[in-house]
Amino acid sequence: MPNLTRLLGDGWYLAGHEPIYAPHASLMPTDANLGVDGRPQSATGQATILTGRNVPQLIGEHYGPKPNQAVAGVIREGSLFSEVTNAGKRAALITPYPKRYFEAIESGRRLLSAVPLAATSAGLPLMGVDDLRVGRAVSPDFTGAGWRDHLGYEDIPILSLVEAGRRIATVASGYDFSFFEHWPSDQAGHRGTMDEAIAHVETIDAVVGGLIDAWDEASGLLIITSDHGNLEEKDHRQHTRNPVPTILFGRDHARHAAAVHDLTDIARVVRDSLGLPPIANN
Repeated sequence: MPNLTRLLGDGWYLAGHEPIYAPHASLMPTDANLGVDGRPQSATGQATILTGRNVPQLIGEHYGPKPNQAVAGVIREGSLFSEVTNAGKRAALITPYPKRYFEAIESGRRLLSAVPLAATSAGLPLMGVDDLRVGRAVSPDFTGAGWRDHLGYEDIPILSLVEAGRRIATVASGYDFSFFEHWPSDQAGHRGTMDEAIAHVETIDAVVGGLIDAWDEASGLLIITSDHGNLEEKDHRQHTRNPVPTILFGRDHARHAAAVHDLTDIARVVRDSLGLPPIANN
């Protein structure tokens, strides 16, 4: 992982590591358990990241992968997407969805996961294949190859991993707050071998290289985090209770990193960075 290592130093990924404050980036081991027994799950973890509220504690359990009625209710009360738009700023979920996804949602065969639910509850449109074609969105698999290989969109431009990272930075620069969702890492944890997990982490590192090279450190804060641990343990196929690595790069990264202890703190950092009013964490 040469790109993250040049940012954070040798051994930055090791278990039990203390916070890292490097010249251009900081890393904070971040609690995803939130004082609730059991393994963290996607719906409650993502809802916590986007609202700043301890959603597992509010509903009495970790829940996922899709929001149940209780989690959806917390999200609809407000998220970073709605806070940003209510402040007159621009926000977007920059990962796109294929036509059959929209059809499945409309028919009721599929439920929105926490992130698109938060975006749509704020009145934001979800991006689709046309946004991907013209470079307004970036595929969750980074390159767009999955749209050709598995979805039948043969005209989708294929990006290199470095180009994908640069594209994320370019698209994000058009918004005050943007959210890129990368879920294939969760798949790599639930399935496959350790070698495949290692290859996936190396893929992420290559994208991060392009992303940080194109990121405007002076004007923007980049946050990389996760709703739960997963692919770091391959002797089982479940989520883990390990701390997740929250990496902050760019403007005031060290000051913001010092405020991150668990997933509820991510939203607080975003609000601080964007000058939004704080909201009680309950």
